[in-house]
Amino acid sequence: MKKLIGAMLACLMAGSLMAAAPEITNSTGGLKSERGATDLVTDATAAPLKNFRKDGAPYDRQYMHQPPLIPHDIRNYEVDTKVNKCLACHSFKNASAMKAPKISPTHFETRDGMTLGDVSPRRYFCLQCHVPQADAKPLVENTFKPVEALN
Repeated sequence: MKKLIGAMLACLMAGSLMAAAPEITNSTGGLKSERGATDLVTDATAAPLKNFRKDGAPYDRQYMHQPPLIPHDIRNYEVDTKVNKCLACHSFKNASAMKAPKISPTHFETRDGMTLGDVSPRRYFCLQCHVPQADAKPLVENTFKPVEALN
């Protein structure tokens, strides 16, 4: 009986909370999306895909220990638990023939500093750290200044 009364009270309380919930409208309170839309409820059309430059010289790094940026398009590159398209060019075995930078030796180390015979699982998914760069208009103002030692 106590359980039944508790359940009934819970339903009554939930009903009264739902009645007090504000109505969802298109009003954003003056906020707008990074794409400039003021209607945040309706899905906006996606921006066109950015054009990445073709294979080129590496980008300059902006801060110490920054992972190198990818200076080419990686659209349709397969990287999953069985295949890593990046290693087709950047592995120690293929880098010279492909004229690509070799993967860093740090990518073969475990957290404990042990060296492995293959890429460490924690470094296998390249796009966790390395990203392609495109000449796209920034979404927000950027006042970042690179480390002077890297200039």
